[in-house]
Parts: sequence; structure tokens; C-alpha cells
Amino acid sequence: MGRLIIVSNRLPVTVKVDAESKEQTFHPSAGGLATGLNSLDASLNRLWIGWPGIPMNDAAEKESCTQKLLDLDLFPVFLTEEDIEDYYEGFSNKIIWPLFHYFPHFVNYSEKYWASYLDVNTRFTEAIAVNIKEGDMVWVHDYQLMLVPGMLRQKFPDLSIGFFLHIPFPSYELFRSLPWRKEILDGILGSDMIGFHTFDYMRHFLSAAYRITGHEHKYGRLTIGMRQVKCDALPMGIDYDKFAYCKMSAEPAPEVQAIQESSEKVKLILSVDRLDYSKGIPGRVKAYEKFLQLYPSWHSKVTLIMVVVPSRATVQDYAELKDEIELLCGRINGQFGTFDWVPIRYFYRPFAFESLCALYKYSHVGLVTPLRDGMNLVAKEYVATKEDCKSGALVLSEMAGAAAELDDALLINPCDHTDMANAIYKALEMPAAEQELRMKRMQHLIKTNNVRHWAKQFIDSQMELHAEAQQGQTQRLNADRRAQLVDNWRKANSRLLITDYGGTLKSHTKNPAESYPDEELCQNLKALQEQTGTTVVLTTGRNIKTIHSWFGATGIDLVAEFGACIMRNGELTNTQGVDPDWKQHLLPMLHKVAERTVGSWVEEKEYTLAWHYRTMEKHLGAHRLRDIRKQLIYLTANLNLQVVEGDCVVEIRNAEVSKGRAAKQWIEDRDWDCVIALGNDETDEDTFEAVPQNAWSIKVGRDDTKAKYNVANVSEVRGLLTDLVQLNGSATR
Repeated sequence: MGRLIIVSNRLPVTVKVDAESKEQTFHPSAGGLATGLNSLDASLNRLWIGWPGIPMNDAAEKESCTQKLLDLDLFPVFLTEEDIEDYYEGFSNKIIWPLFHYFPHFVNYSEKYWASYLDVNTRFTEAIAVNIKEGDMVWVHDYQLMLVPGMLRQKFPDLSIGFFLHIPFPSYELFRSLPWRKEILDGILGSDMIGFHTFDYMRHFLSAAYRITGHEHKYGRLTIGMRQVKCDALPMGIDYDKFAYCKMSAEPAPEVQAIQESSEKVKLILSVDRLDYSKGIPGRVKAYEKFLQLYPSWHSKVTLIMVVVPSRATVQDYAELKDEIELLCGRINGQFGTFDWVPIRYFYRPFAFESLCALYKYSHVGLVTPLRDGMNLVAKEYVATKEDCKSGALVLSEMAGAAAELDDALLINPCDHTDMANAIYKALEMPAAEQELRMKRMQHLIKTNNVRHWAKQFIDSQMELHAEAQQGQTQRLNADRRAQLVDNWRKANSRLLITDYGGTLKSHTKNPAESYPDEELCQNLKALQEQTGTTVVLTTGRNIKTIHSWFGATGIDLVAEFGACIMRNGELTNTQGVDPDWKQHLLPMLHKVAERTVGSWVEEKEYTLAWHYRTMEKHLGAHRLRDIRKQLIYLTANLNLQVVEGDCVVEIRNAEVSKGRAAKQWIEDRDWDCVIALGNDETDEDTFEAVPQNAWSIKVGRDDTKAKYNVANVSEVRGLLTDLVQLNGSATR
């Protein structure tokens, strides 16, 4: 069994270098990601790749650091101070972070930042490449490395790659403003498994992937070439036991004692956050002020403990945010405070773990109200520390990813200060029995879905996908099978090629009228038809007039309108019993739909009708489709018709007509030595079913099919045709 290679911006250790001796020491970090991954099956060996946390310029120093880290199953990617400024502080935190958290006014688009982001992602990819061994799987983490999966895919087409985004993915309308939007999506889509904290983030990603790259999903799965990409919502948990059973020192620190004593005098409301504009700290303070104004009876009975952990304080936006918070706290304390009561106790520093757990445990209300947050583990940590007492209430922003799970919290709109103030009052007044009931339910959920469960879920899904992909390789028309097919064709005395057109021989275009064949395709089809003992049949939903004008000179046989019209040996015949008079009953309704749906149109053929919506906004087309489906079912109930939903098109045709039924005219004509059937969508499945058991039935794409084999795209089909044409020894008529 191979290894799990974890890739993140930072390694799970902090490297420190003594200024005098230059001795390097490594201190493990206690992050949730490291905890979850360390808890995976011991049989799964791991290598973690990332930045060691400090810039190193000396070659000997780097080599020493690398060797020591390798002993810990870690591998470094060294970054310069310029990298940190442009890739990390620049592109990652001045472009992606504000944009993905819905603060576009803070975004600073810069080509220099993008160049650095591209360069560092390339170096991470190279670091992975030199460490990859047979059977390894890779799990890439977060917004700093979104290009890595796509870069890895180019180097290792069959590698199992996972990616997890730990921040929100924004709506399409916001994401589309990113100048490098397609490159970012293509990078992430290099993965096999893509994880998000919530379904909403996943939904936004899938919408952007469709609208920008054209990849459409089915139940969260996208087909990209021959790969299946799975997207899933997997909310990250915490190390529950670490917080629930935090062991206090035999002699508690003075700070811990002070916290406990304070909780006995007044009700404590706790706010813990890193300094960041996405956390909504000023709004939280203003909501607390509103609470004091609305509920004066609580004066002197409650205190807000405001813990702000320093972060990027040298950046102007963050420095201004710090000033704003401190001015608000000072103003409120000055306005409402008394000699024996301070409304807000403000701390601009991190707390030791024991003191933090004491704050969680002894606080009566947890106030977690970010304006936007990928998950927010503070909410879960607060709940976990209540394992013994089961008391306390959580006021939680509905904009935090955790809100999707913790519906027993008091959910609020962080922009509505009155709503938040009322929630604070409700939390303080909540009966003990209700507190216990809500807390128990949240604890059960958090305990079950802890960080270990989260990591295992992701890895299990990635392994299942890889197993599916390996199984799918048995159906792939790989080089060996292709050579066997070509040899079979060369040795045969009688050959039949039945092929679809759009999506098989020619890529789809927005306007079907522009899908005319190129000269090379026509020459190849003509050359195949001229091989002794060979018949080529082209099947399509298009009308006979169009395809005859395109392919008449090639001499191949034609099946138009899904089998309603057949041209064999130059003679045109229509399927018996097919009556086109029904069209007059449906045309008015379809034209009305087209008139009120800009970008769609009705195509009338001799025996079929089609409503196209390829050039319009896809979701509007799907909405209109829902509107007309019931009407079509009603109008066709007593007619021998079928309604077929294809790729951005709805076709109405006679139920007696199909490509497969038409193809049987050739299939049953003789006992062919070699039969090849090519197609790409649902309308070709009848043909795959109709061909003999020993035929080479080939589907373009990875969708479920009755075909024996599949190829990735039109280009592979065209390459196969060229191989068949260039056979030596195949005489021509």
C-alpha cells in the first residue's frame, strides 16, 4: 500500500534557529489538521510537504533542515521573504482571502502577486513530484495551493489527488471577477476528490465550474476527460476530547482562578477571534452595546470577555481594524462602566491552552458572530468544554460554516445588531433545562463528527474513487486495445462502421448550424468507405438535407433525424408509418417558450422537433424545461411520440424511431467480420445495444453506457479514424 502525501502551506511543526549557535529546533504544532491526520489508520504511512515557517537562504542550513524534517516524515518547501510577501501576503491574503470571504473592496489585483502564486505552486508541485512513489495518494489543502492539483495531474495522469478548501467558496457572481478564475478552477479540478465545509460552498463551486469551464455535474460528480471528479460537503471537526477533558494543573494558574472567580460574580459572555475583518468584531461590540441599551437590568450583572489574537497587525487594514475595536471598547466602558463594573474586558493577546479552556468552560454565553467564516472551530470548542456542566448557550452567526451543523445554537444575522442583542438576552435568560438539552445535542454531533472522523471520511472517499477509476480502466480503449482493434479491422474482409456525428466526430458548438465538418474528416470518411468490403454509416439527429450537403460527396450512408430518414447507396427512404402531422399541435407551444426565453430556439425537421437552449444561461433553460415538461407529457399522451432530453436540447420524435433500429438495417445485412460503433450520448445507446456481441462499441466520455469501451474525447475518435484509414494492405474499391 502506498503513502498518503499531505500538502499544505505550513508544515505541522515550527522551526526555530538559535541566533548564535544556528542550532535548529522543531516544535510540533497542535493544529486540528495535524491531529486528524495523525489519527488515521497506522498502516497508512504519511509524508507531509510544506513550508517550515521561516525563510532560509543558506544552502547548508536548508540541507540540515531537510534531513532533520525527513526523520519526522516531513519535507520542506523553502520560501524566500519575497515569496512570503507576494505569494502568501499578496495573492493568498490580499486577493483570494478577501474575495472568498465576500470583501471585494479589500482585493488588490496584481500581476506580480499572480506570478509569485504560480511560481510557488509550481515549486510545491515539483517537491511532490520528487517524492512520489508507486501507489501514493496526495491530499492538498487550502487556498494557497489551488493550482497544485492541476499541475500534478499533468505530470501524473493516474495519480490519486484530493483537495480540501478550508475557507468559503464564493458565489459565481463574485468569483467571476477574479482575472485568473479559469486557471484556479482548472487547478482544483485536477483533483479526484474535492471537499468543502458546507453544501453551499460546494454548490457555488459547481456553479462556477459549469459557467466558466463548461463542466456540468450530476449529483456532485463531474466528468473531465476520462476522470470522474467528486465534490462533497465534509464539515471539519475538532479534537473533542482535548477540549472536553482538558486537564487543569494541580495548582491552577492565577489566571484560571481569576476566570473562575469572575464567573461567580457576573455572567460572562466570551468572544475569541483572530484579528480579521471577516470575523465581524466591531459589529459584535456594537451589538453588545445595543444589548446594554435595550436591557439596562443587566448592567453590572454581565461582562463581555473580548479576546483578540494578534494577526497581521503591520498591515494597514488590520491596524485600522484594531484601532476601531479598541475605540469601541473604550467608549462603551466609559459610557456604561462603574467603579465596580467593567462592561468589556479586552485582551489583545493569545491565551495559554489551559486558560483558554477555562474561559470556554466558565463563560455563560459563547458569542461567535463572524460576517463570513469557512467553518469556525471556536464554536465547537466552546461546546466541547461544557462536557461536564452541560450549561451555557451559544450565539452563532448563520454566516459561519458551523451553523449548518449547530442548529441548537441561537443563530443570528451578524449584520443585524438588534437581532444579536436580543439573542444575547435570550441566551442569558435561557432556562437551565433548555441549556442542557441544546448542549447535549450539539455535543453529540461534535463528538461524533470530530476531526478524526472528518479526515477518515475524506481519505475513504478518495480511496473509493481511485478504486473506481482503476476499475474503469478495464473499459478504457487504451493503446493495447486500440492496436488490437486496428489489427482486427485490417484483417477483416467485411467491415461496418456506424458513427454518431455531434460530440463524436465533431465537438459541439453553441450554434448547431456551425458544426459543419472539416475537410480532413470528410476525406477520412470517404477513404474508409472506399476500402474494399467496408460500409460507413453516419447517424445523427440532424435533418437529411443538412447532412447530405455535408457528407453526400463521401459516398457514406446516412441516418437522419434519429432514424426517421435513411439514405443508403444514395437512395432516400423514410421510416414506414412515421407521420409528421403531429408537429402542428406542438409547434405553437414550443415557439411561445422560445419567444419568452432569450437565447433558445425551435428547430423543425421533417419528422422531429427540437427546442435548443445551448446559447442561453443553462439554469434558466432547465427552469423553462420544467415548465414545459408537463405540457409536453399532456400533449403527447395520446400520440405515439417520445420526449428525449439531451445536452441542452429537448427532442420530440416518433416512438418507433431510433438510431439503433435504423442501424439494424446494416447490422443484419450480413455477418460482418469487424463492426465498430461510435457515439457519445443517450441516443447512441440503442446502437450499442443493437450491434453484435463481438463488435467494438465505443462511447466518448465516462457516462454510464452499454458500450464495451470508452475514449476521452473527439480527438481520440479522430485519431482512431486516421489509424483505420492509414492501414497498409486494405485495398480500395
